[in-house]
Amino acid sequence: MRNKFLNVLLALIIGCIFINCANRSAPIGGEEDVTPPVIVSTSPENYSTNFNVKEIKIEFDEYIKIKNLQKQLIISPPMKTQPEITPLGSASKTIKIKIFDTLPPNTTYAFNFGNSIEDNNEGNPYTYYRYVFSTGDYIDSLTVSGNITDALKREPETFVSVMLYEVDSTFTDSIIYKETPKYITNTLDSVTSYTIENAKAGKYLLVALKDKNGDNKFQQKSDQIAFKKEFITLPTDSTYNLRLFNEIIDFKPSRPQLVNGEKIMIGYEGNPEDVAFSLDSITSDVVPEEFEYRVSKDKETDTLYYWYKPKLEVDSLVLSIKHPQITEETYTVRIRDKERDSLLIEAEPSGTISYDEDFKISGNIPFTKFDTSKIELIDKDSLPVAFSMKSFDSLTNTYTLNFEKTEDNEYNMTVFPEAFMDFFENTNDTLNYSLRTKKQDSYGNLRLSIINAVYPIIIQLTDKEGKVKYEKYATEQKPFDFLNINPGDYFIRVIFDENKNGVYDTGNYLKKTQPEIVKHSKTKIQEPVRAGWDVIETFTLNK
Repeated sequence: MRNKFLNVLLALIIGCIFINCANRSAPIGGEEDVTPPVIVSTSPENYSTNFNVKEIKIEFDEYIKIKNLQKQLIISPPMKTQPEITPLGSASKTIKIKIFDTLPPNTTYAFNFGNSIEDNNEGNPYTYYRYVFSTGDYIDSLTVSGNITDALKREPETFVSVMLYEVDSTFTDSIIYKETPKYITNTLDSVTSYTIENAKAGKYLLVALKDKNGDNKFQQKSDQIAFKKEFITLPTDSTYNLRLFNEIIDFKPSRPQLVNGEKIMIGYEGNPEDVAFSLDSITSDVVPEEFEYRVSKDKETDTLYYWYKPKLEVDSLVLSIKHPQITEETYTVRIRDKERDSLLIEAEPSGTISYDEDFKISGNIPFTKFDTSKIELIDKDSLPVAFSMKSFDSLTNTYTLNFEKTEDNEYNMTVFPEAFMDFFENTNDTLNYSLRTKKQDSYGNLRLSIINAVYPIIIQLTDKEGKVKYEKYATEQKPFDFLNINPGDYFIRVIFDENKNGVYDTGNYLKKTQPEIVKHSKTKIQEPVRAGWDVIETFTLNK
């Protein structure tokens, strides 16, 4: 028994020795390499003058790779033909830049690699490497710097290009649509500040673009833009803050086509407000005196519908489209025998309705009649509830109804036959809608005081994505009460309504107008809105 015990004890001791030895062994591969690669030589040397070669070589002390070059590399001034840069997709100790352009004289060029260079094994970056040279006798050394903000959002986009266009005898405002800039930099993905370096003295237009397709030209449909209204002159000690905004796209219709009986579809870009139509036959038959038409907008897409009656026995029609932003455009629309749409009616909201929320009824075919006497609204006790028609939007074909609501109640609306008649004299069958309200203690209240405001202002409560949840318009200083709002976290946005039209107005480059000033709370409201609670908050606007 004693020998068995000694054998077990000896086995345990030997096991511990092996474990201890294993724990003391050095990690395989040694310490992790955290050192970025080192440049050992460049040919020609960085900051060379009288540059006249077609290939640049940059030698490193270890194998490197290049990542995201298309997004990270900024060449200023831009070259007409993109240089060939290697290695791409492989490792090498040498970066080679092959230049195809014939470079103009007395010009300083800069290649800013951003965060694209890193070592091959651990991925340690060589950050913001710049290779600079001049085709003249000296390196231009002037700079322009500043910050980028978004005119409407709390944070601007990343990878914003900031550009200088030289103002000389050939300069026109349209240059940003047609030509690449004289100098360019980019905020990349980590900062909202910018610095344009190695510029020469002169007068410039300063522009920033969130350039979606990377062509260094302004595309109104896809790009955000910011600009300094006045030209800047280098050298300068000033810094320039630029506010990115989306322009309202110029109205542009697409070719109309008949999609159903007496219904022509017209896709468009921009704002359809103030659009006008006229219709005629291309045959000897004239449009009859009893001819009528209506125009409505699709709920989901940028599409207008041109509805007409009576049915015209022609092969084609000529539809002319007028708008303040375009010259009159005329299209031939082929006419075929198709069935007309059937009337479809829908309403919103469904289910729960807030105390101050309107009830909306819309149809797919333009309404021509609404008989409110054929609508009955009762609460959960079957008591009648008075309602009124608040408005009718002919473009969206929507009636807005308003009625007083009480907490924890149910409302049933019955729309009897022939309450609605559409453009083709279709009427509705019986429709039923059920709504309910929550208990008042399901909501919270927020009292907000604004300091340093210049009135009128638009006060908005937004979610973290910037979507507007609640809004008030104010023309004078007072506490602003947001009552019966859903519990949650909110951010504050204040719009200075300079032209007093009640909405946020963006800018326009060609008109040289800047977007209206918008101020954001840097963080969400300190105390979240809770059900059954009142929150008091003060927001001080920076001057």
